[in-house]
Amino acid sequence: MGVTTKRAIEVVIAEKNPLLQSSLVKIFEGDERFALAAVTSDGERFVEAVERLPFDVGVIGWEMPYLDGRGVLQAMRGRSDAPRLIVYTGSPNPDVPRQAMTLGAAGFCSKREPPEQLLDTIIAVAAGRMVFPFIDVSSLASDPLAGLTPRERELLAALAGGLTNQQMAGQLDISLNTVKFHLKNLYDKLGVGNRAQAVAFYLKGREAR
Repeated sequence: MGVTTKRAIEVVIAEKNPLLQSSLVKIFEGDERFALAAVTSDGERFVEAVERLPFDVGVIGWEMPYLDGRGVLQAMRGRSDAPRLIVYTGSPNPDVPRQAMTLGAAGFCSKREPPEQLLDTIIAVAAGRMVFPFIDVSSLASDPLAGLTPRERELLAALAGGLTNQQMAGQLDISLNTVKFHLKNLYDKLGVGNRAQAVAFYLKGREAR
């Protein structure tokens, strides 16, 4: 019987900082436990890599150009072929791990940790585990309006004011497609399926304050 060697974990990185990107490449290339399948500089290119390459674990930033970590996680939801995703960020926002978990990430690692911590997280996630810092689980059911971006709040208020998508695009000086993209994220976060439900949610939230 031959000896079975463990297959390297195939990883794709989405990291906007070129310096950190190159240091991560060095770390992975020097470690035979991993095979670096691709390195991208933003979320859109990461999603393209998923379409093109089969790989095990994606390491994504939270604040990225074109498509941020939240957008990547939303794009991957429900895909049977999606890699397991780790959010790797220096964001000081203490709520990011909770948001990442809620959106379906498999792990979270802060850039303030030593690089070995990221490698350990990837190994654990590739083995099917979830890796997160302590999260107060009672906060997972907290006010969904608190998780909205300033732009999403603007759009929600505009919806409640009865504006059409076209009017919102004009008022906020963004394209119609951008309005639709933000509305889809907004509906996902609030767990609603349409404009009327979103407005009802908004009005109910205001009454509760």
